[in-house]
Amino acid sequence: MKKGHTYAKKFRLKDFPYLFWDTFKAWSKANPWRLSAVVAYYAVLSLPALLVIIINIVGSIWGVDIVQGRLTNEFSIALGPDAAQTIEGIIQDTQNKDKNLISTIIGVATLLFGATGVFYQLKISLNEIWRIKGPTEFNFWKLVSERARSFAFILVIGFLLLISFIITAAIAALNDYLRRLMPDIVVYLAYTVDILSSIVIITLMFALMFKFLPDAKIKWRAVWFGALITSVLFVIGKFLLGLYFGEAEPGSTYGAAGAIVLVLLWVSYSCLILFFGAQFTYIYAKTYNIFFVPYNELEEQTN
Repeated sequence: MKKGHTYAKKFRLKDFPYLFWDTFKAWSKANPWRLSAVVAYYAVLSLPALLVIIINIVGSIWGVDIVQGRLTNEFSIALGPDAAQTIEGIIQDTQNKDKNLISTIIGVATLLFGATGVFYQLKISLNEIWRIKGPTEFNFWKLVSERARSFAFILVIGFLLLISFIITAAIAALNDYLRRLMPDIVVYLAYTVDILSSIVIITLMFALMFKFLPDAKIKWRAVWFGALITSVLFVIGKFLLGLYFGEAEPGSTYGAAGAIVLVLLWVSYSCLILFFGAQFTYIYAKTYNIFFVPYNELEEQTN
């Protein structure tokens, strides 16, 4: 911690710069570039399965074509139209329905295993950042439990995505109404509401990740504040990444592999932000004595 600064027992706004600096130092030592590269690699492998599951889950309520169209539009904004078109083609190839029963069962199992891989790697990375020692011995049922937990996060993301779509539709309807009443300020109002709703949804997603992914019992008091900081940084980072990919076009030099390179870069940069937020959560909890206990220590205490 910064020499000469004394933290109070409760968080004060003037403590924030020191917490931020302590977080940056600890984050730099945790080698976040390596951790984000590992997660990005698994994200590319998981992407087709993850998208297919989410599209079918949310699409069962909202409509598959609508959900796929909205996701393609989001990819187009974040990565560019060429990368979005490539990802859309991958999804369509994965959803090929001309399969027999055995290949369908194998395909579903592969989808589930592949889609949960990225969350499993996120758990390992969060354990490393928060200095949590996971189980060292192989346990089949533990592995199944962790994969089930990862799949639960896919369902949560699908649910949050559905909420996001509903909010977007509500904002669009509200815009049409307000445009007739206050045409001059409706654009700024809609933009503000959209950002605030995004921060709320992303904060909830990060809070659930910080609470349930690591191998530790973590108090909500630390989770919420850290998740809020992470979501604000993530929204800012998403905007800056959109500008970077739009202007620099880093995938253009890789030809046909450009779309995959863009996904790797986007996930890697996003994970740097996520790990910074996770590190902030750890520093915040440690500074204000909001302890969390690894599950293996809880098991030892029980035994």
